[in-house]
Amino acid sequence: MSHRPATPPAMGRPDVIAQAHARSLEVGLRASETPDFHPLRRLALRELVDRNQSLYTHALPVMETLHAQIVDTQSMVLLTDSHGVILHSLGDSDFVEKANRVALCPGVSWAEADRGTNAIGTALIDGQPTVVHAGEHFLHANRILTCSCAPIADPFGRTIGALDVSGDTRGFHKHTLALVRMSAQMIENHLFSNQFVDAIRIHFHARAEFIGTLYEGLAAFAPDGTFLSANRSALFQFGQPLAELLRQPFDALFGVALARVLQQIARAPGENIELTLPSGVRVVARGEFAAPRYVASAEGFPDTARAAASSSARAAAQPCETAPLATLETLDTGDATVSAILRRVAKLRGRDIPILVLGKTGTGKEWLARAIHHDSPRRAAPFVALNCASLPDTLIEAELFGYEDGAFTGAKKRGSVGKIVQADGGTLFLDEIGDMPLAQQVRLMRVLQERTVVPLGGTRAIPVDLRIVCATHRNLRAMIEAGTFREDLYYRINGLVVTLPALRERSDLAALVERMLALQPDGERLPRRVSDEVLERFAQCRWPGNLRQLANVLRTASIMAEGAEQIELEDLPDDFLQDCGGAPADAGIQTPVALSSNGNGNGGGDGNGGDGREKPGAPVNASPARMEDWQATLIAQTLARLDGNVSAAARELGLARNTVYRYLRRSNTTH
Repeated sequence: MSHRPATPPAMGRPDVIAQAHARSLEVGLRASETPDFHPLRRLALRELVDRNQSLYTHALPVMETLHAQIVDTQSMVLLTDSHGVILHSLGDSDFVEKANRVALCPGVSWAEADRGTNAIGTALIDGQPTVVHAGEHFLHANRILTCSCAPIADPFGRTIGALDVSGDTRGFHKHTLALVRMSAQMIENHLFSNQFVDAIRIHFHARAEFIGTLYEGLAAFAPDGTFLSANRSALFQFGQPLAELLRQPFDALFGVALARVLQQIARAPGENIELTLPSGVRVVARGEFAAPRYVASAEGFPDTARAAASSSARAAAQPCETAPLATLETLDTGDATVSAILRRVAKLRGRDIPILVLGKTGTGKEWLARAIHHDSPRRAAPFVALNCASLPDTLIEAELFGYEDGAFTGAKKRGSVGKIVQADGGTLFLDEIGDMPLAQQVRLMRVLQERTVVPLGGTRAIPVDLRIVCATHRNLRAMIEAGTFREDLYYRINGLVVTLPALRERSDLAALVERMLALQPDGERLPRRVSDEVLERFAQCRWPGNLRQLANVLRTASIMAEGAEQIELEDLPDDFLQDCGGAPADAGIQTPVALSSNGNGNGGGDGNGGDGREKPGAPVNASPARMEDWQATLIAQTLARLDGNVSAAARELGLARNTVYRYLRRSNTTH
């Protein structure tokens, strides 16, 4: 018995679609228009992803989980930026072709002004989760789709993107929007935790079993009890909007002094405590704090809490330790261009001449800035970094120059000294200075000229002694011509200008790989080298993400190859191998696909098994035309060795069980 899927309501607001259609007409769209195919070029798309790196990084694993839940439903999962441009997609292969016919692919804008009424564009304008089904789309061409979309907000409540599931209209299910909303909230919670990793964080809910789940409230506070932000669940439980909560300290929101709560946390870390919301509702809560910069200035902390925070901060810092890369000597890994840059920079040792570091995103500008600081007489003083592109205009000024008590709504009771004063005696690194607003450029120019800073709301000039290192991937001279960057500031920050080369232009790739692998934690059984085949594949890659991309690829591959002596081709992420598909066709993947019995999913090594990997049968050297062929061979051999145990094969290969089942269905169809 078949039935026709019902048209879903537009989130209970019947006027949503009508208003969206009216907007589509206002911008001059015609319903009969054929979708245009003008996606961003690959490099431009990569740069857009880089600008949305935090959103992209935290969304990717959530998208994979969501896709596993809706697999084989003729649909796909999409991530967009705040303007509706698709950054990434995951879809059923049999639906991707249909999606491409309507330009539903990365690099294409699905803003309402470009595509008319659709879930992505309409949700971003409305700021609410939205379903647009079949004929509700403005363009006739898009009426083959049913789309469910939820906006994604950053920890300060600003919309930074959207998560969408689009599929064939016949596969519409009323629960899809709920899944999308939950997934978007999961991304927001990840972003929240990452933003406030060094703040005091309170996890709370009226029911204890919801602590640690998607439904828990999250609220972040400074050590003096100043409210910083809260996630959607917390706002719902408080019953107040974010703007109202910014005016209320910890004791007003939870009915107890923060110092007492910190004492409880320090005495019994991880245990639940009871708090009371302004509404009188009692909630179960759990607290966390681990903050080097807060600990140093947390005068109100009890001794036990301060000690616990210091210990937690040291532990949290361990995995990110980059000491071996923090000197000019350790950055010199053999590339002639980089070596020349380091020699020029070294000549300025002990001289407070400002340095401007140019280069593409991910080329190691902050590594160089840290090395400059480490090799200077200021090494014992603070190195303070601020990414000018990561903060909104309204926050850059407060973060950089500091502010006095009551300087603006939501300001801390005792004010904040700001990054410039924090760097007194040391080095201030301003990353992406090309993104600094003009008003702040004027203030920074005055600080560099007068060597004093006046906090917001203050009248007293604070003297500062610091060295400044700036970095940007932008063309500042072109920005000066366009009037978006001040010429006088440019000549203040470019005492010495150096340009870091892109990774694909460097000759020291092998040494960089070796250095990065050597930085991995000693306690983990991770490989310290890559095979010759992997290094050859690395040499063929364009590396649009530069050193940052290399570090991420090596980290992922190391985990996949845990317990092995070296990283093999099959340990590399699939999307990276596909990105490197520009290599010559005859340089296909020469991959031994026989797997070891230790569950690490790796093959390779010498014919005698000298790397400790068992080889059940002769290895098969596969040179597939497509990555899917290689994966299919891998799945087939794993299933055969594990007697058809799908769950065990999925675990060993790091795949979802649905992926393995899908392979089995396709295999049965073709045989």
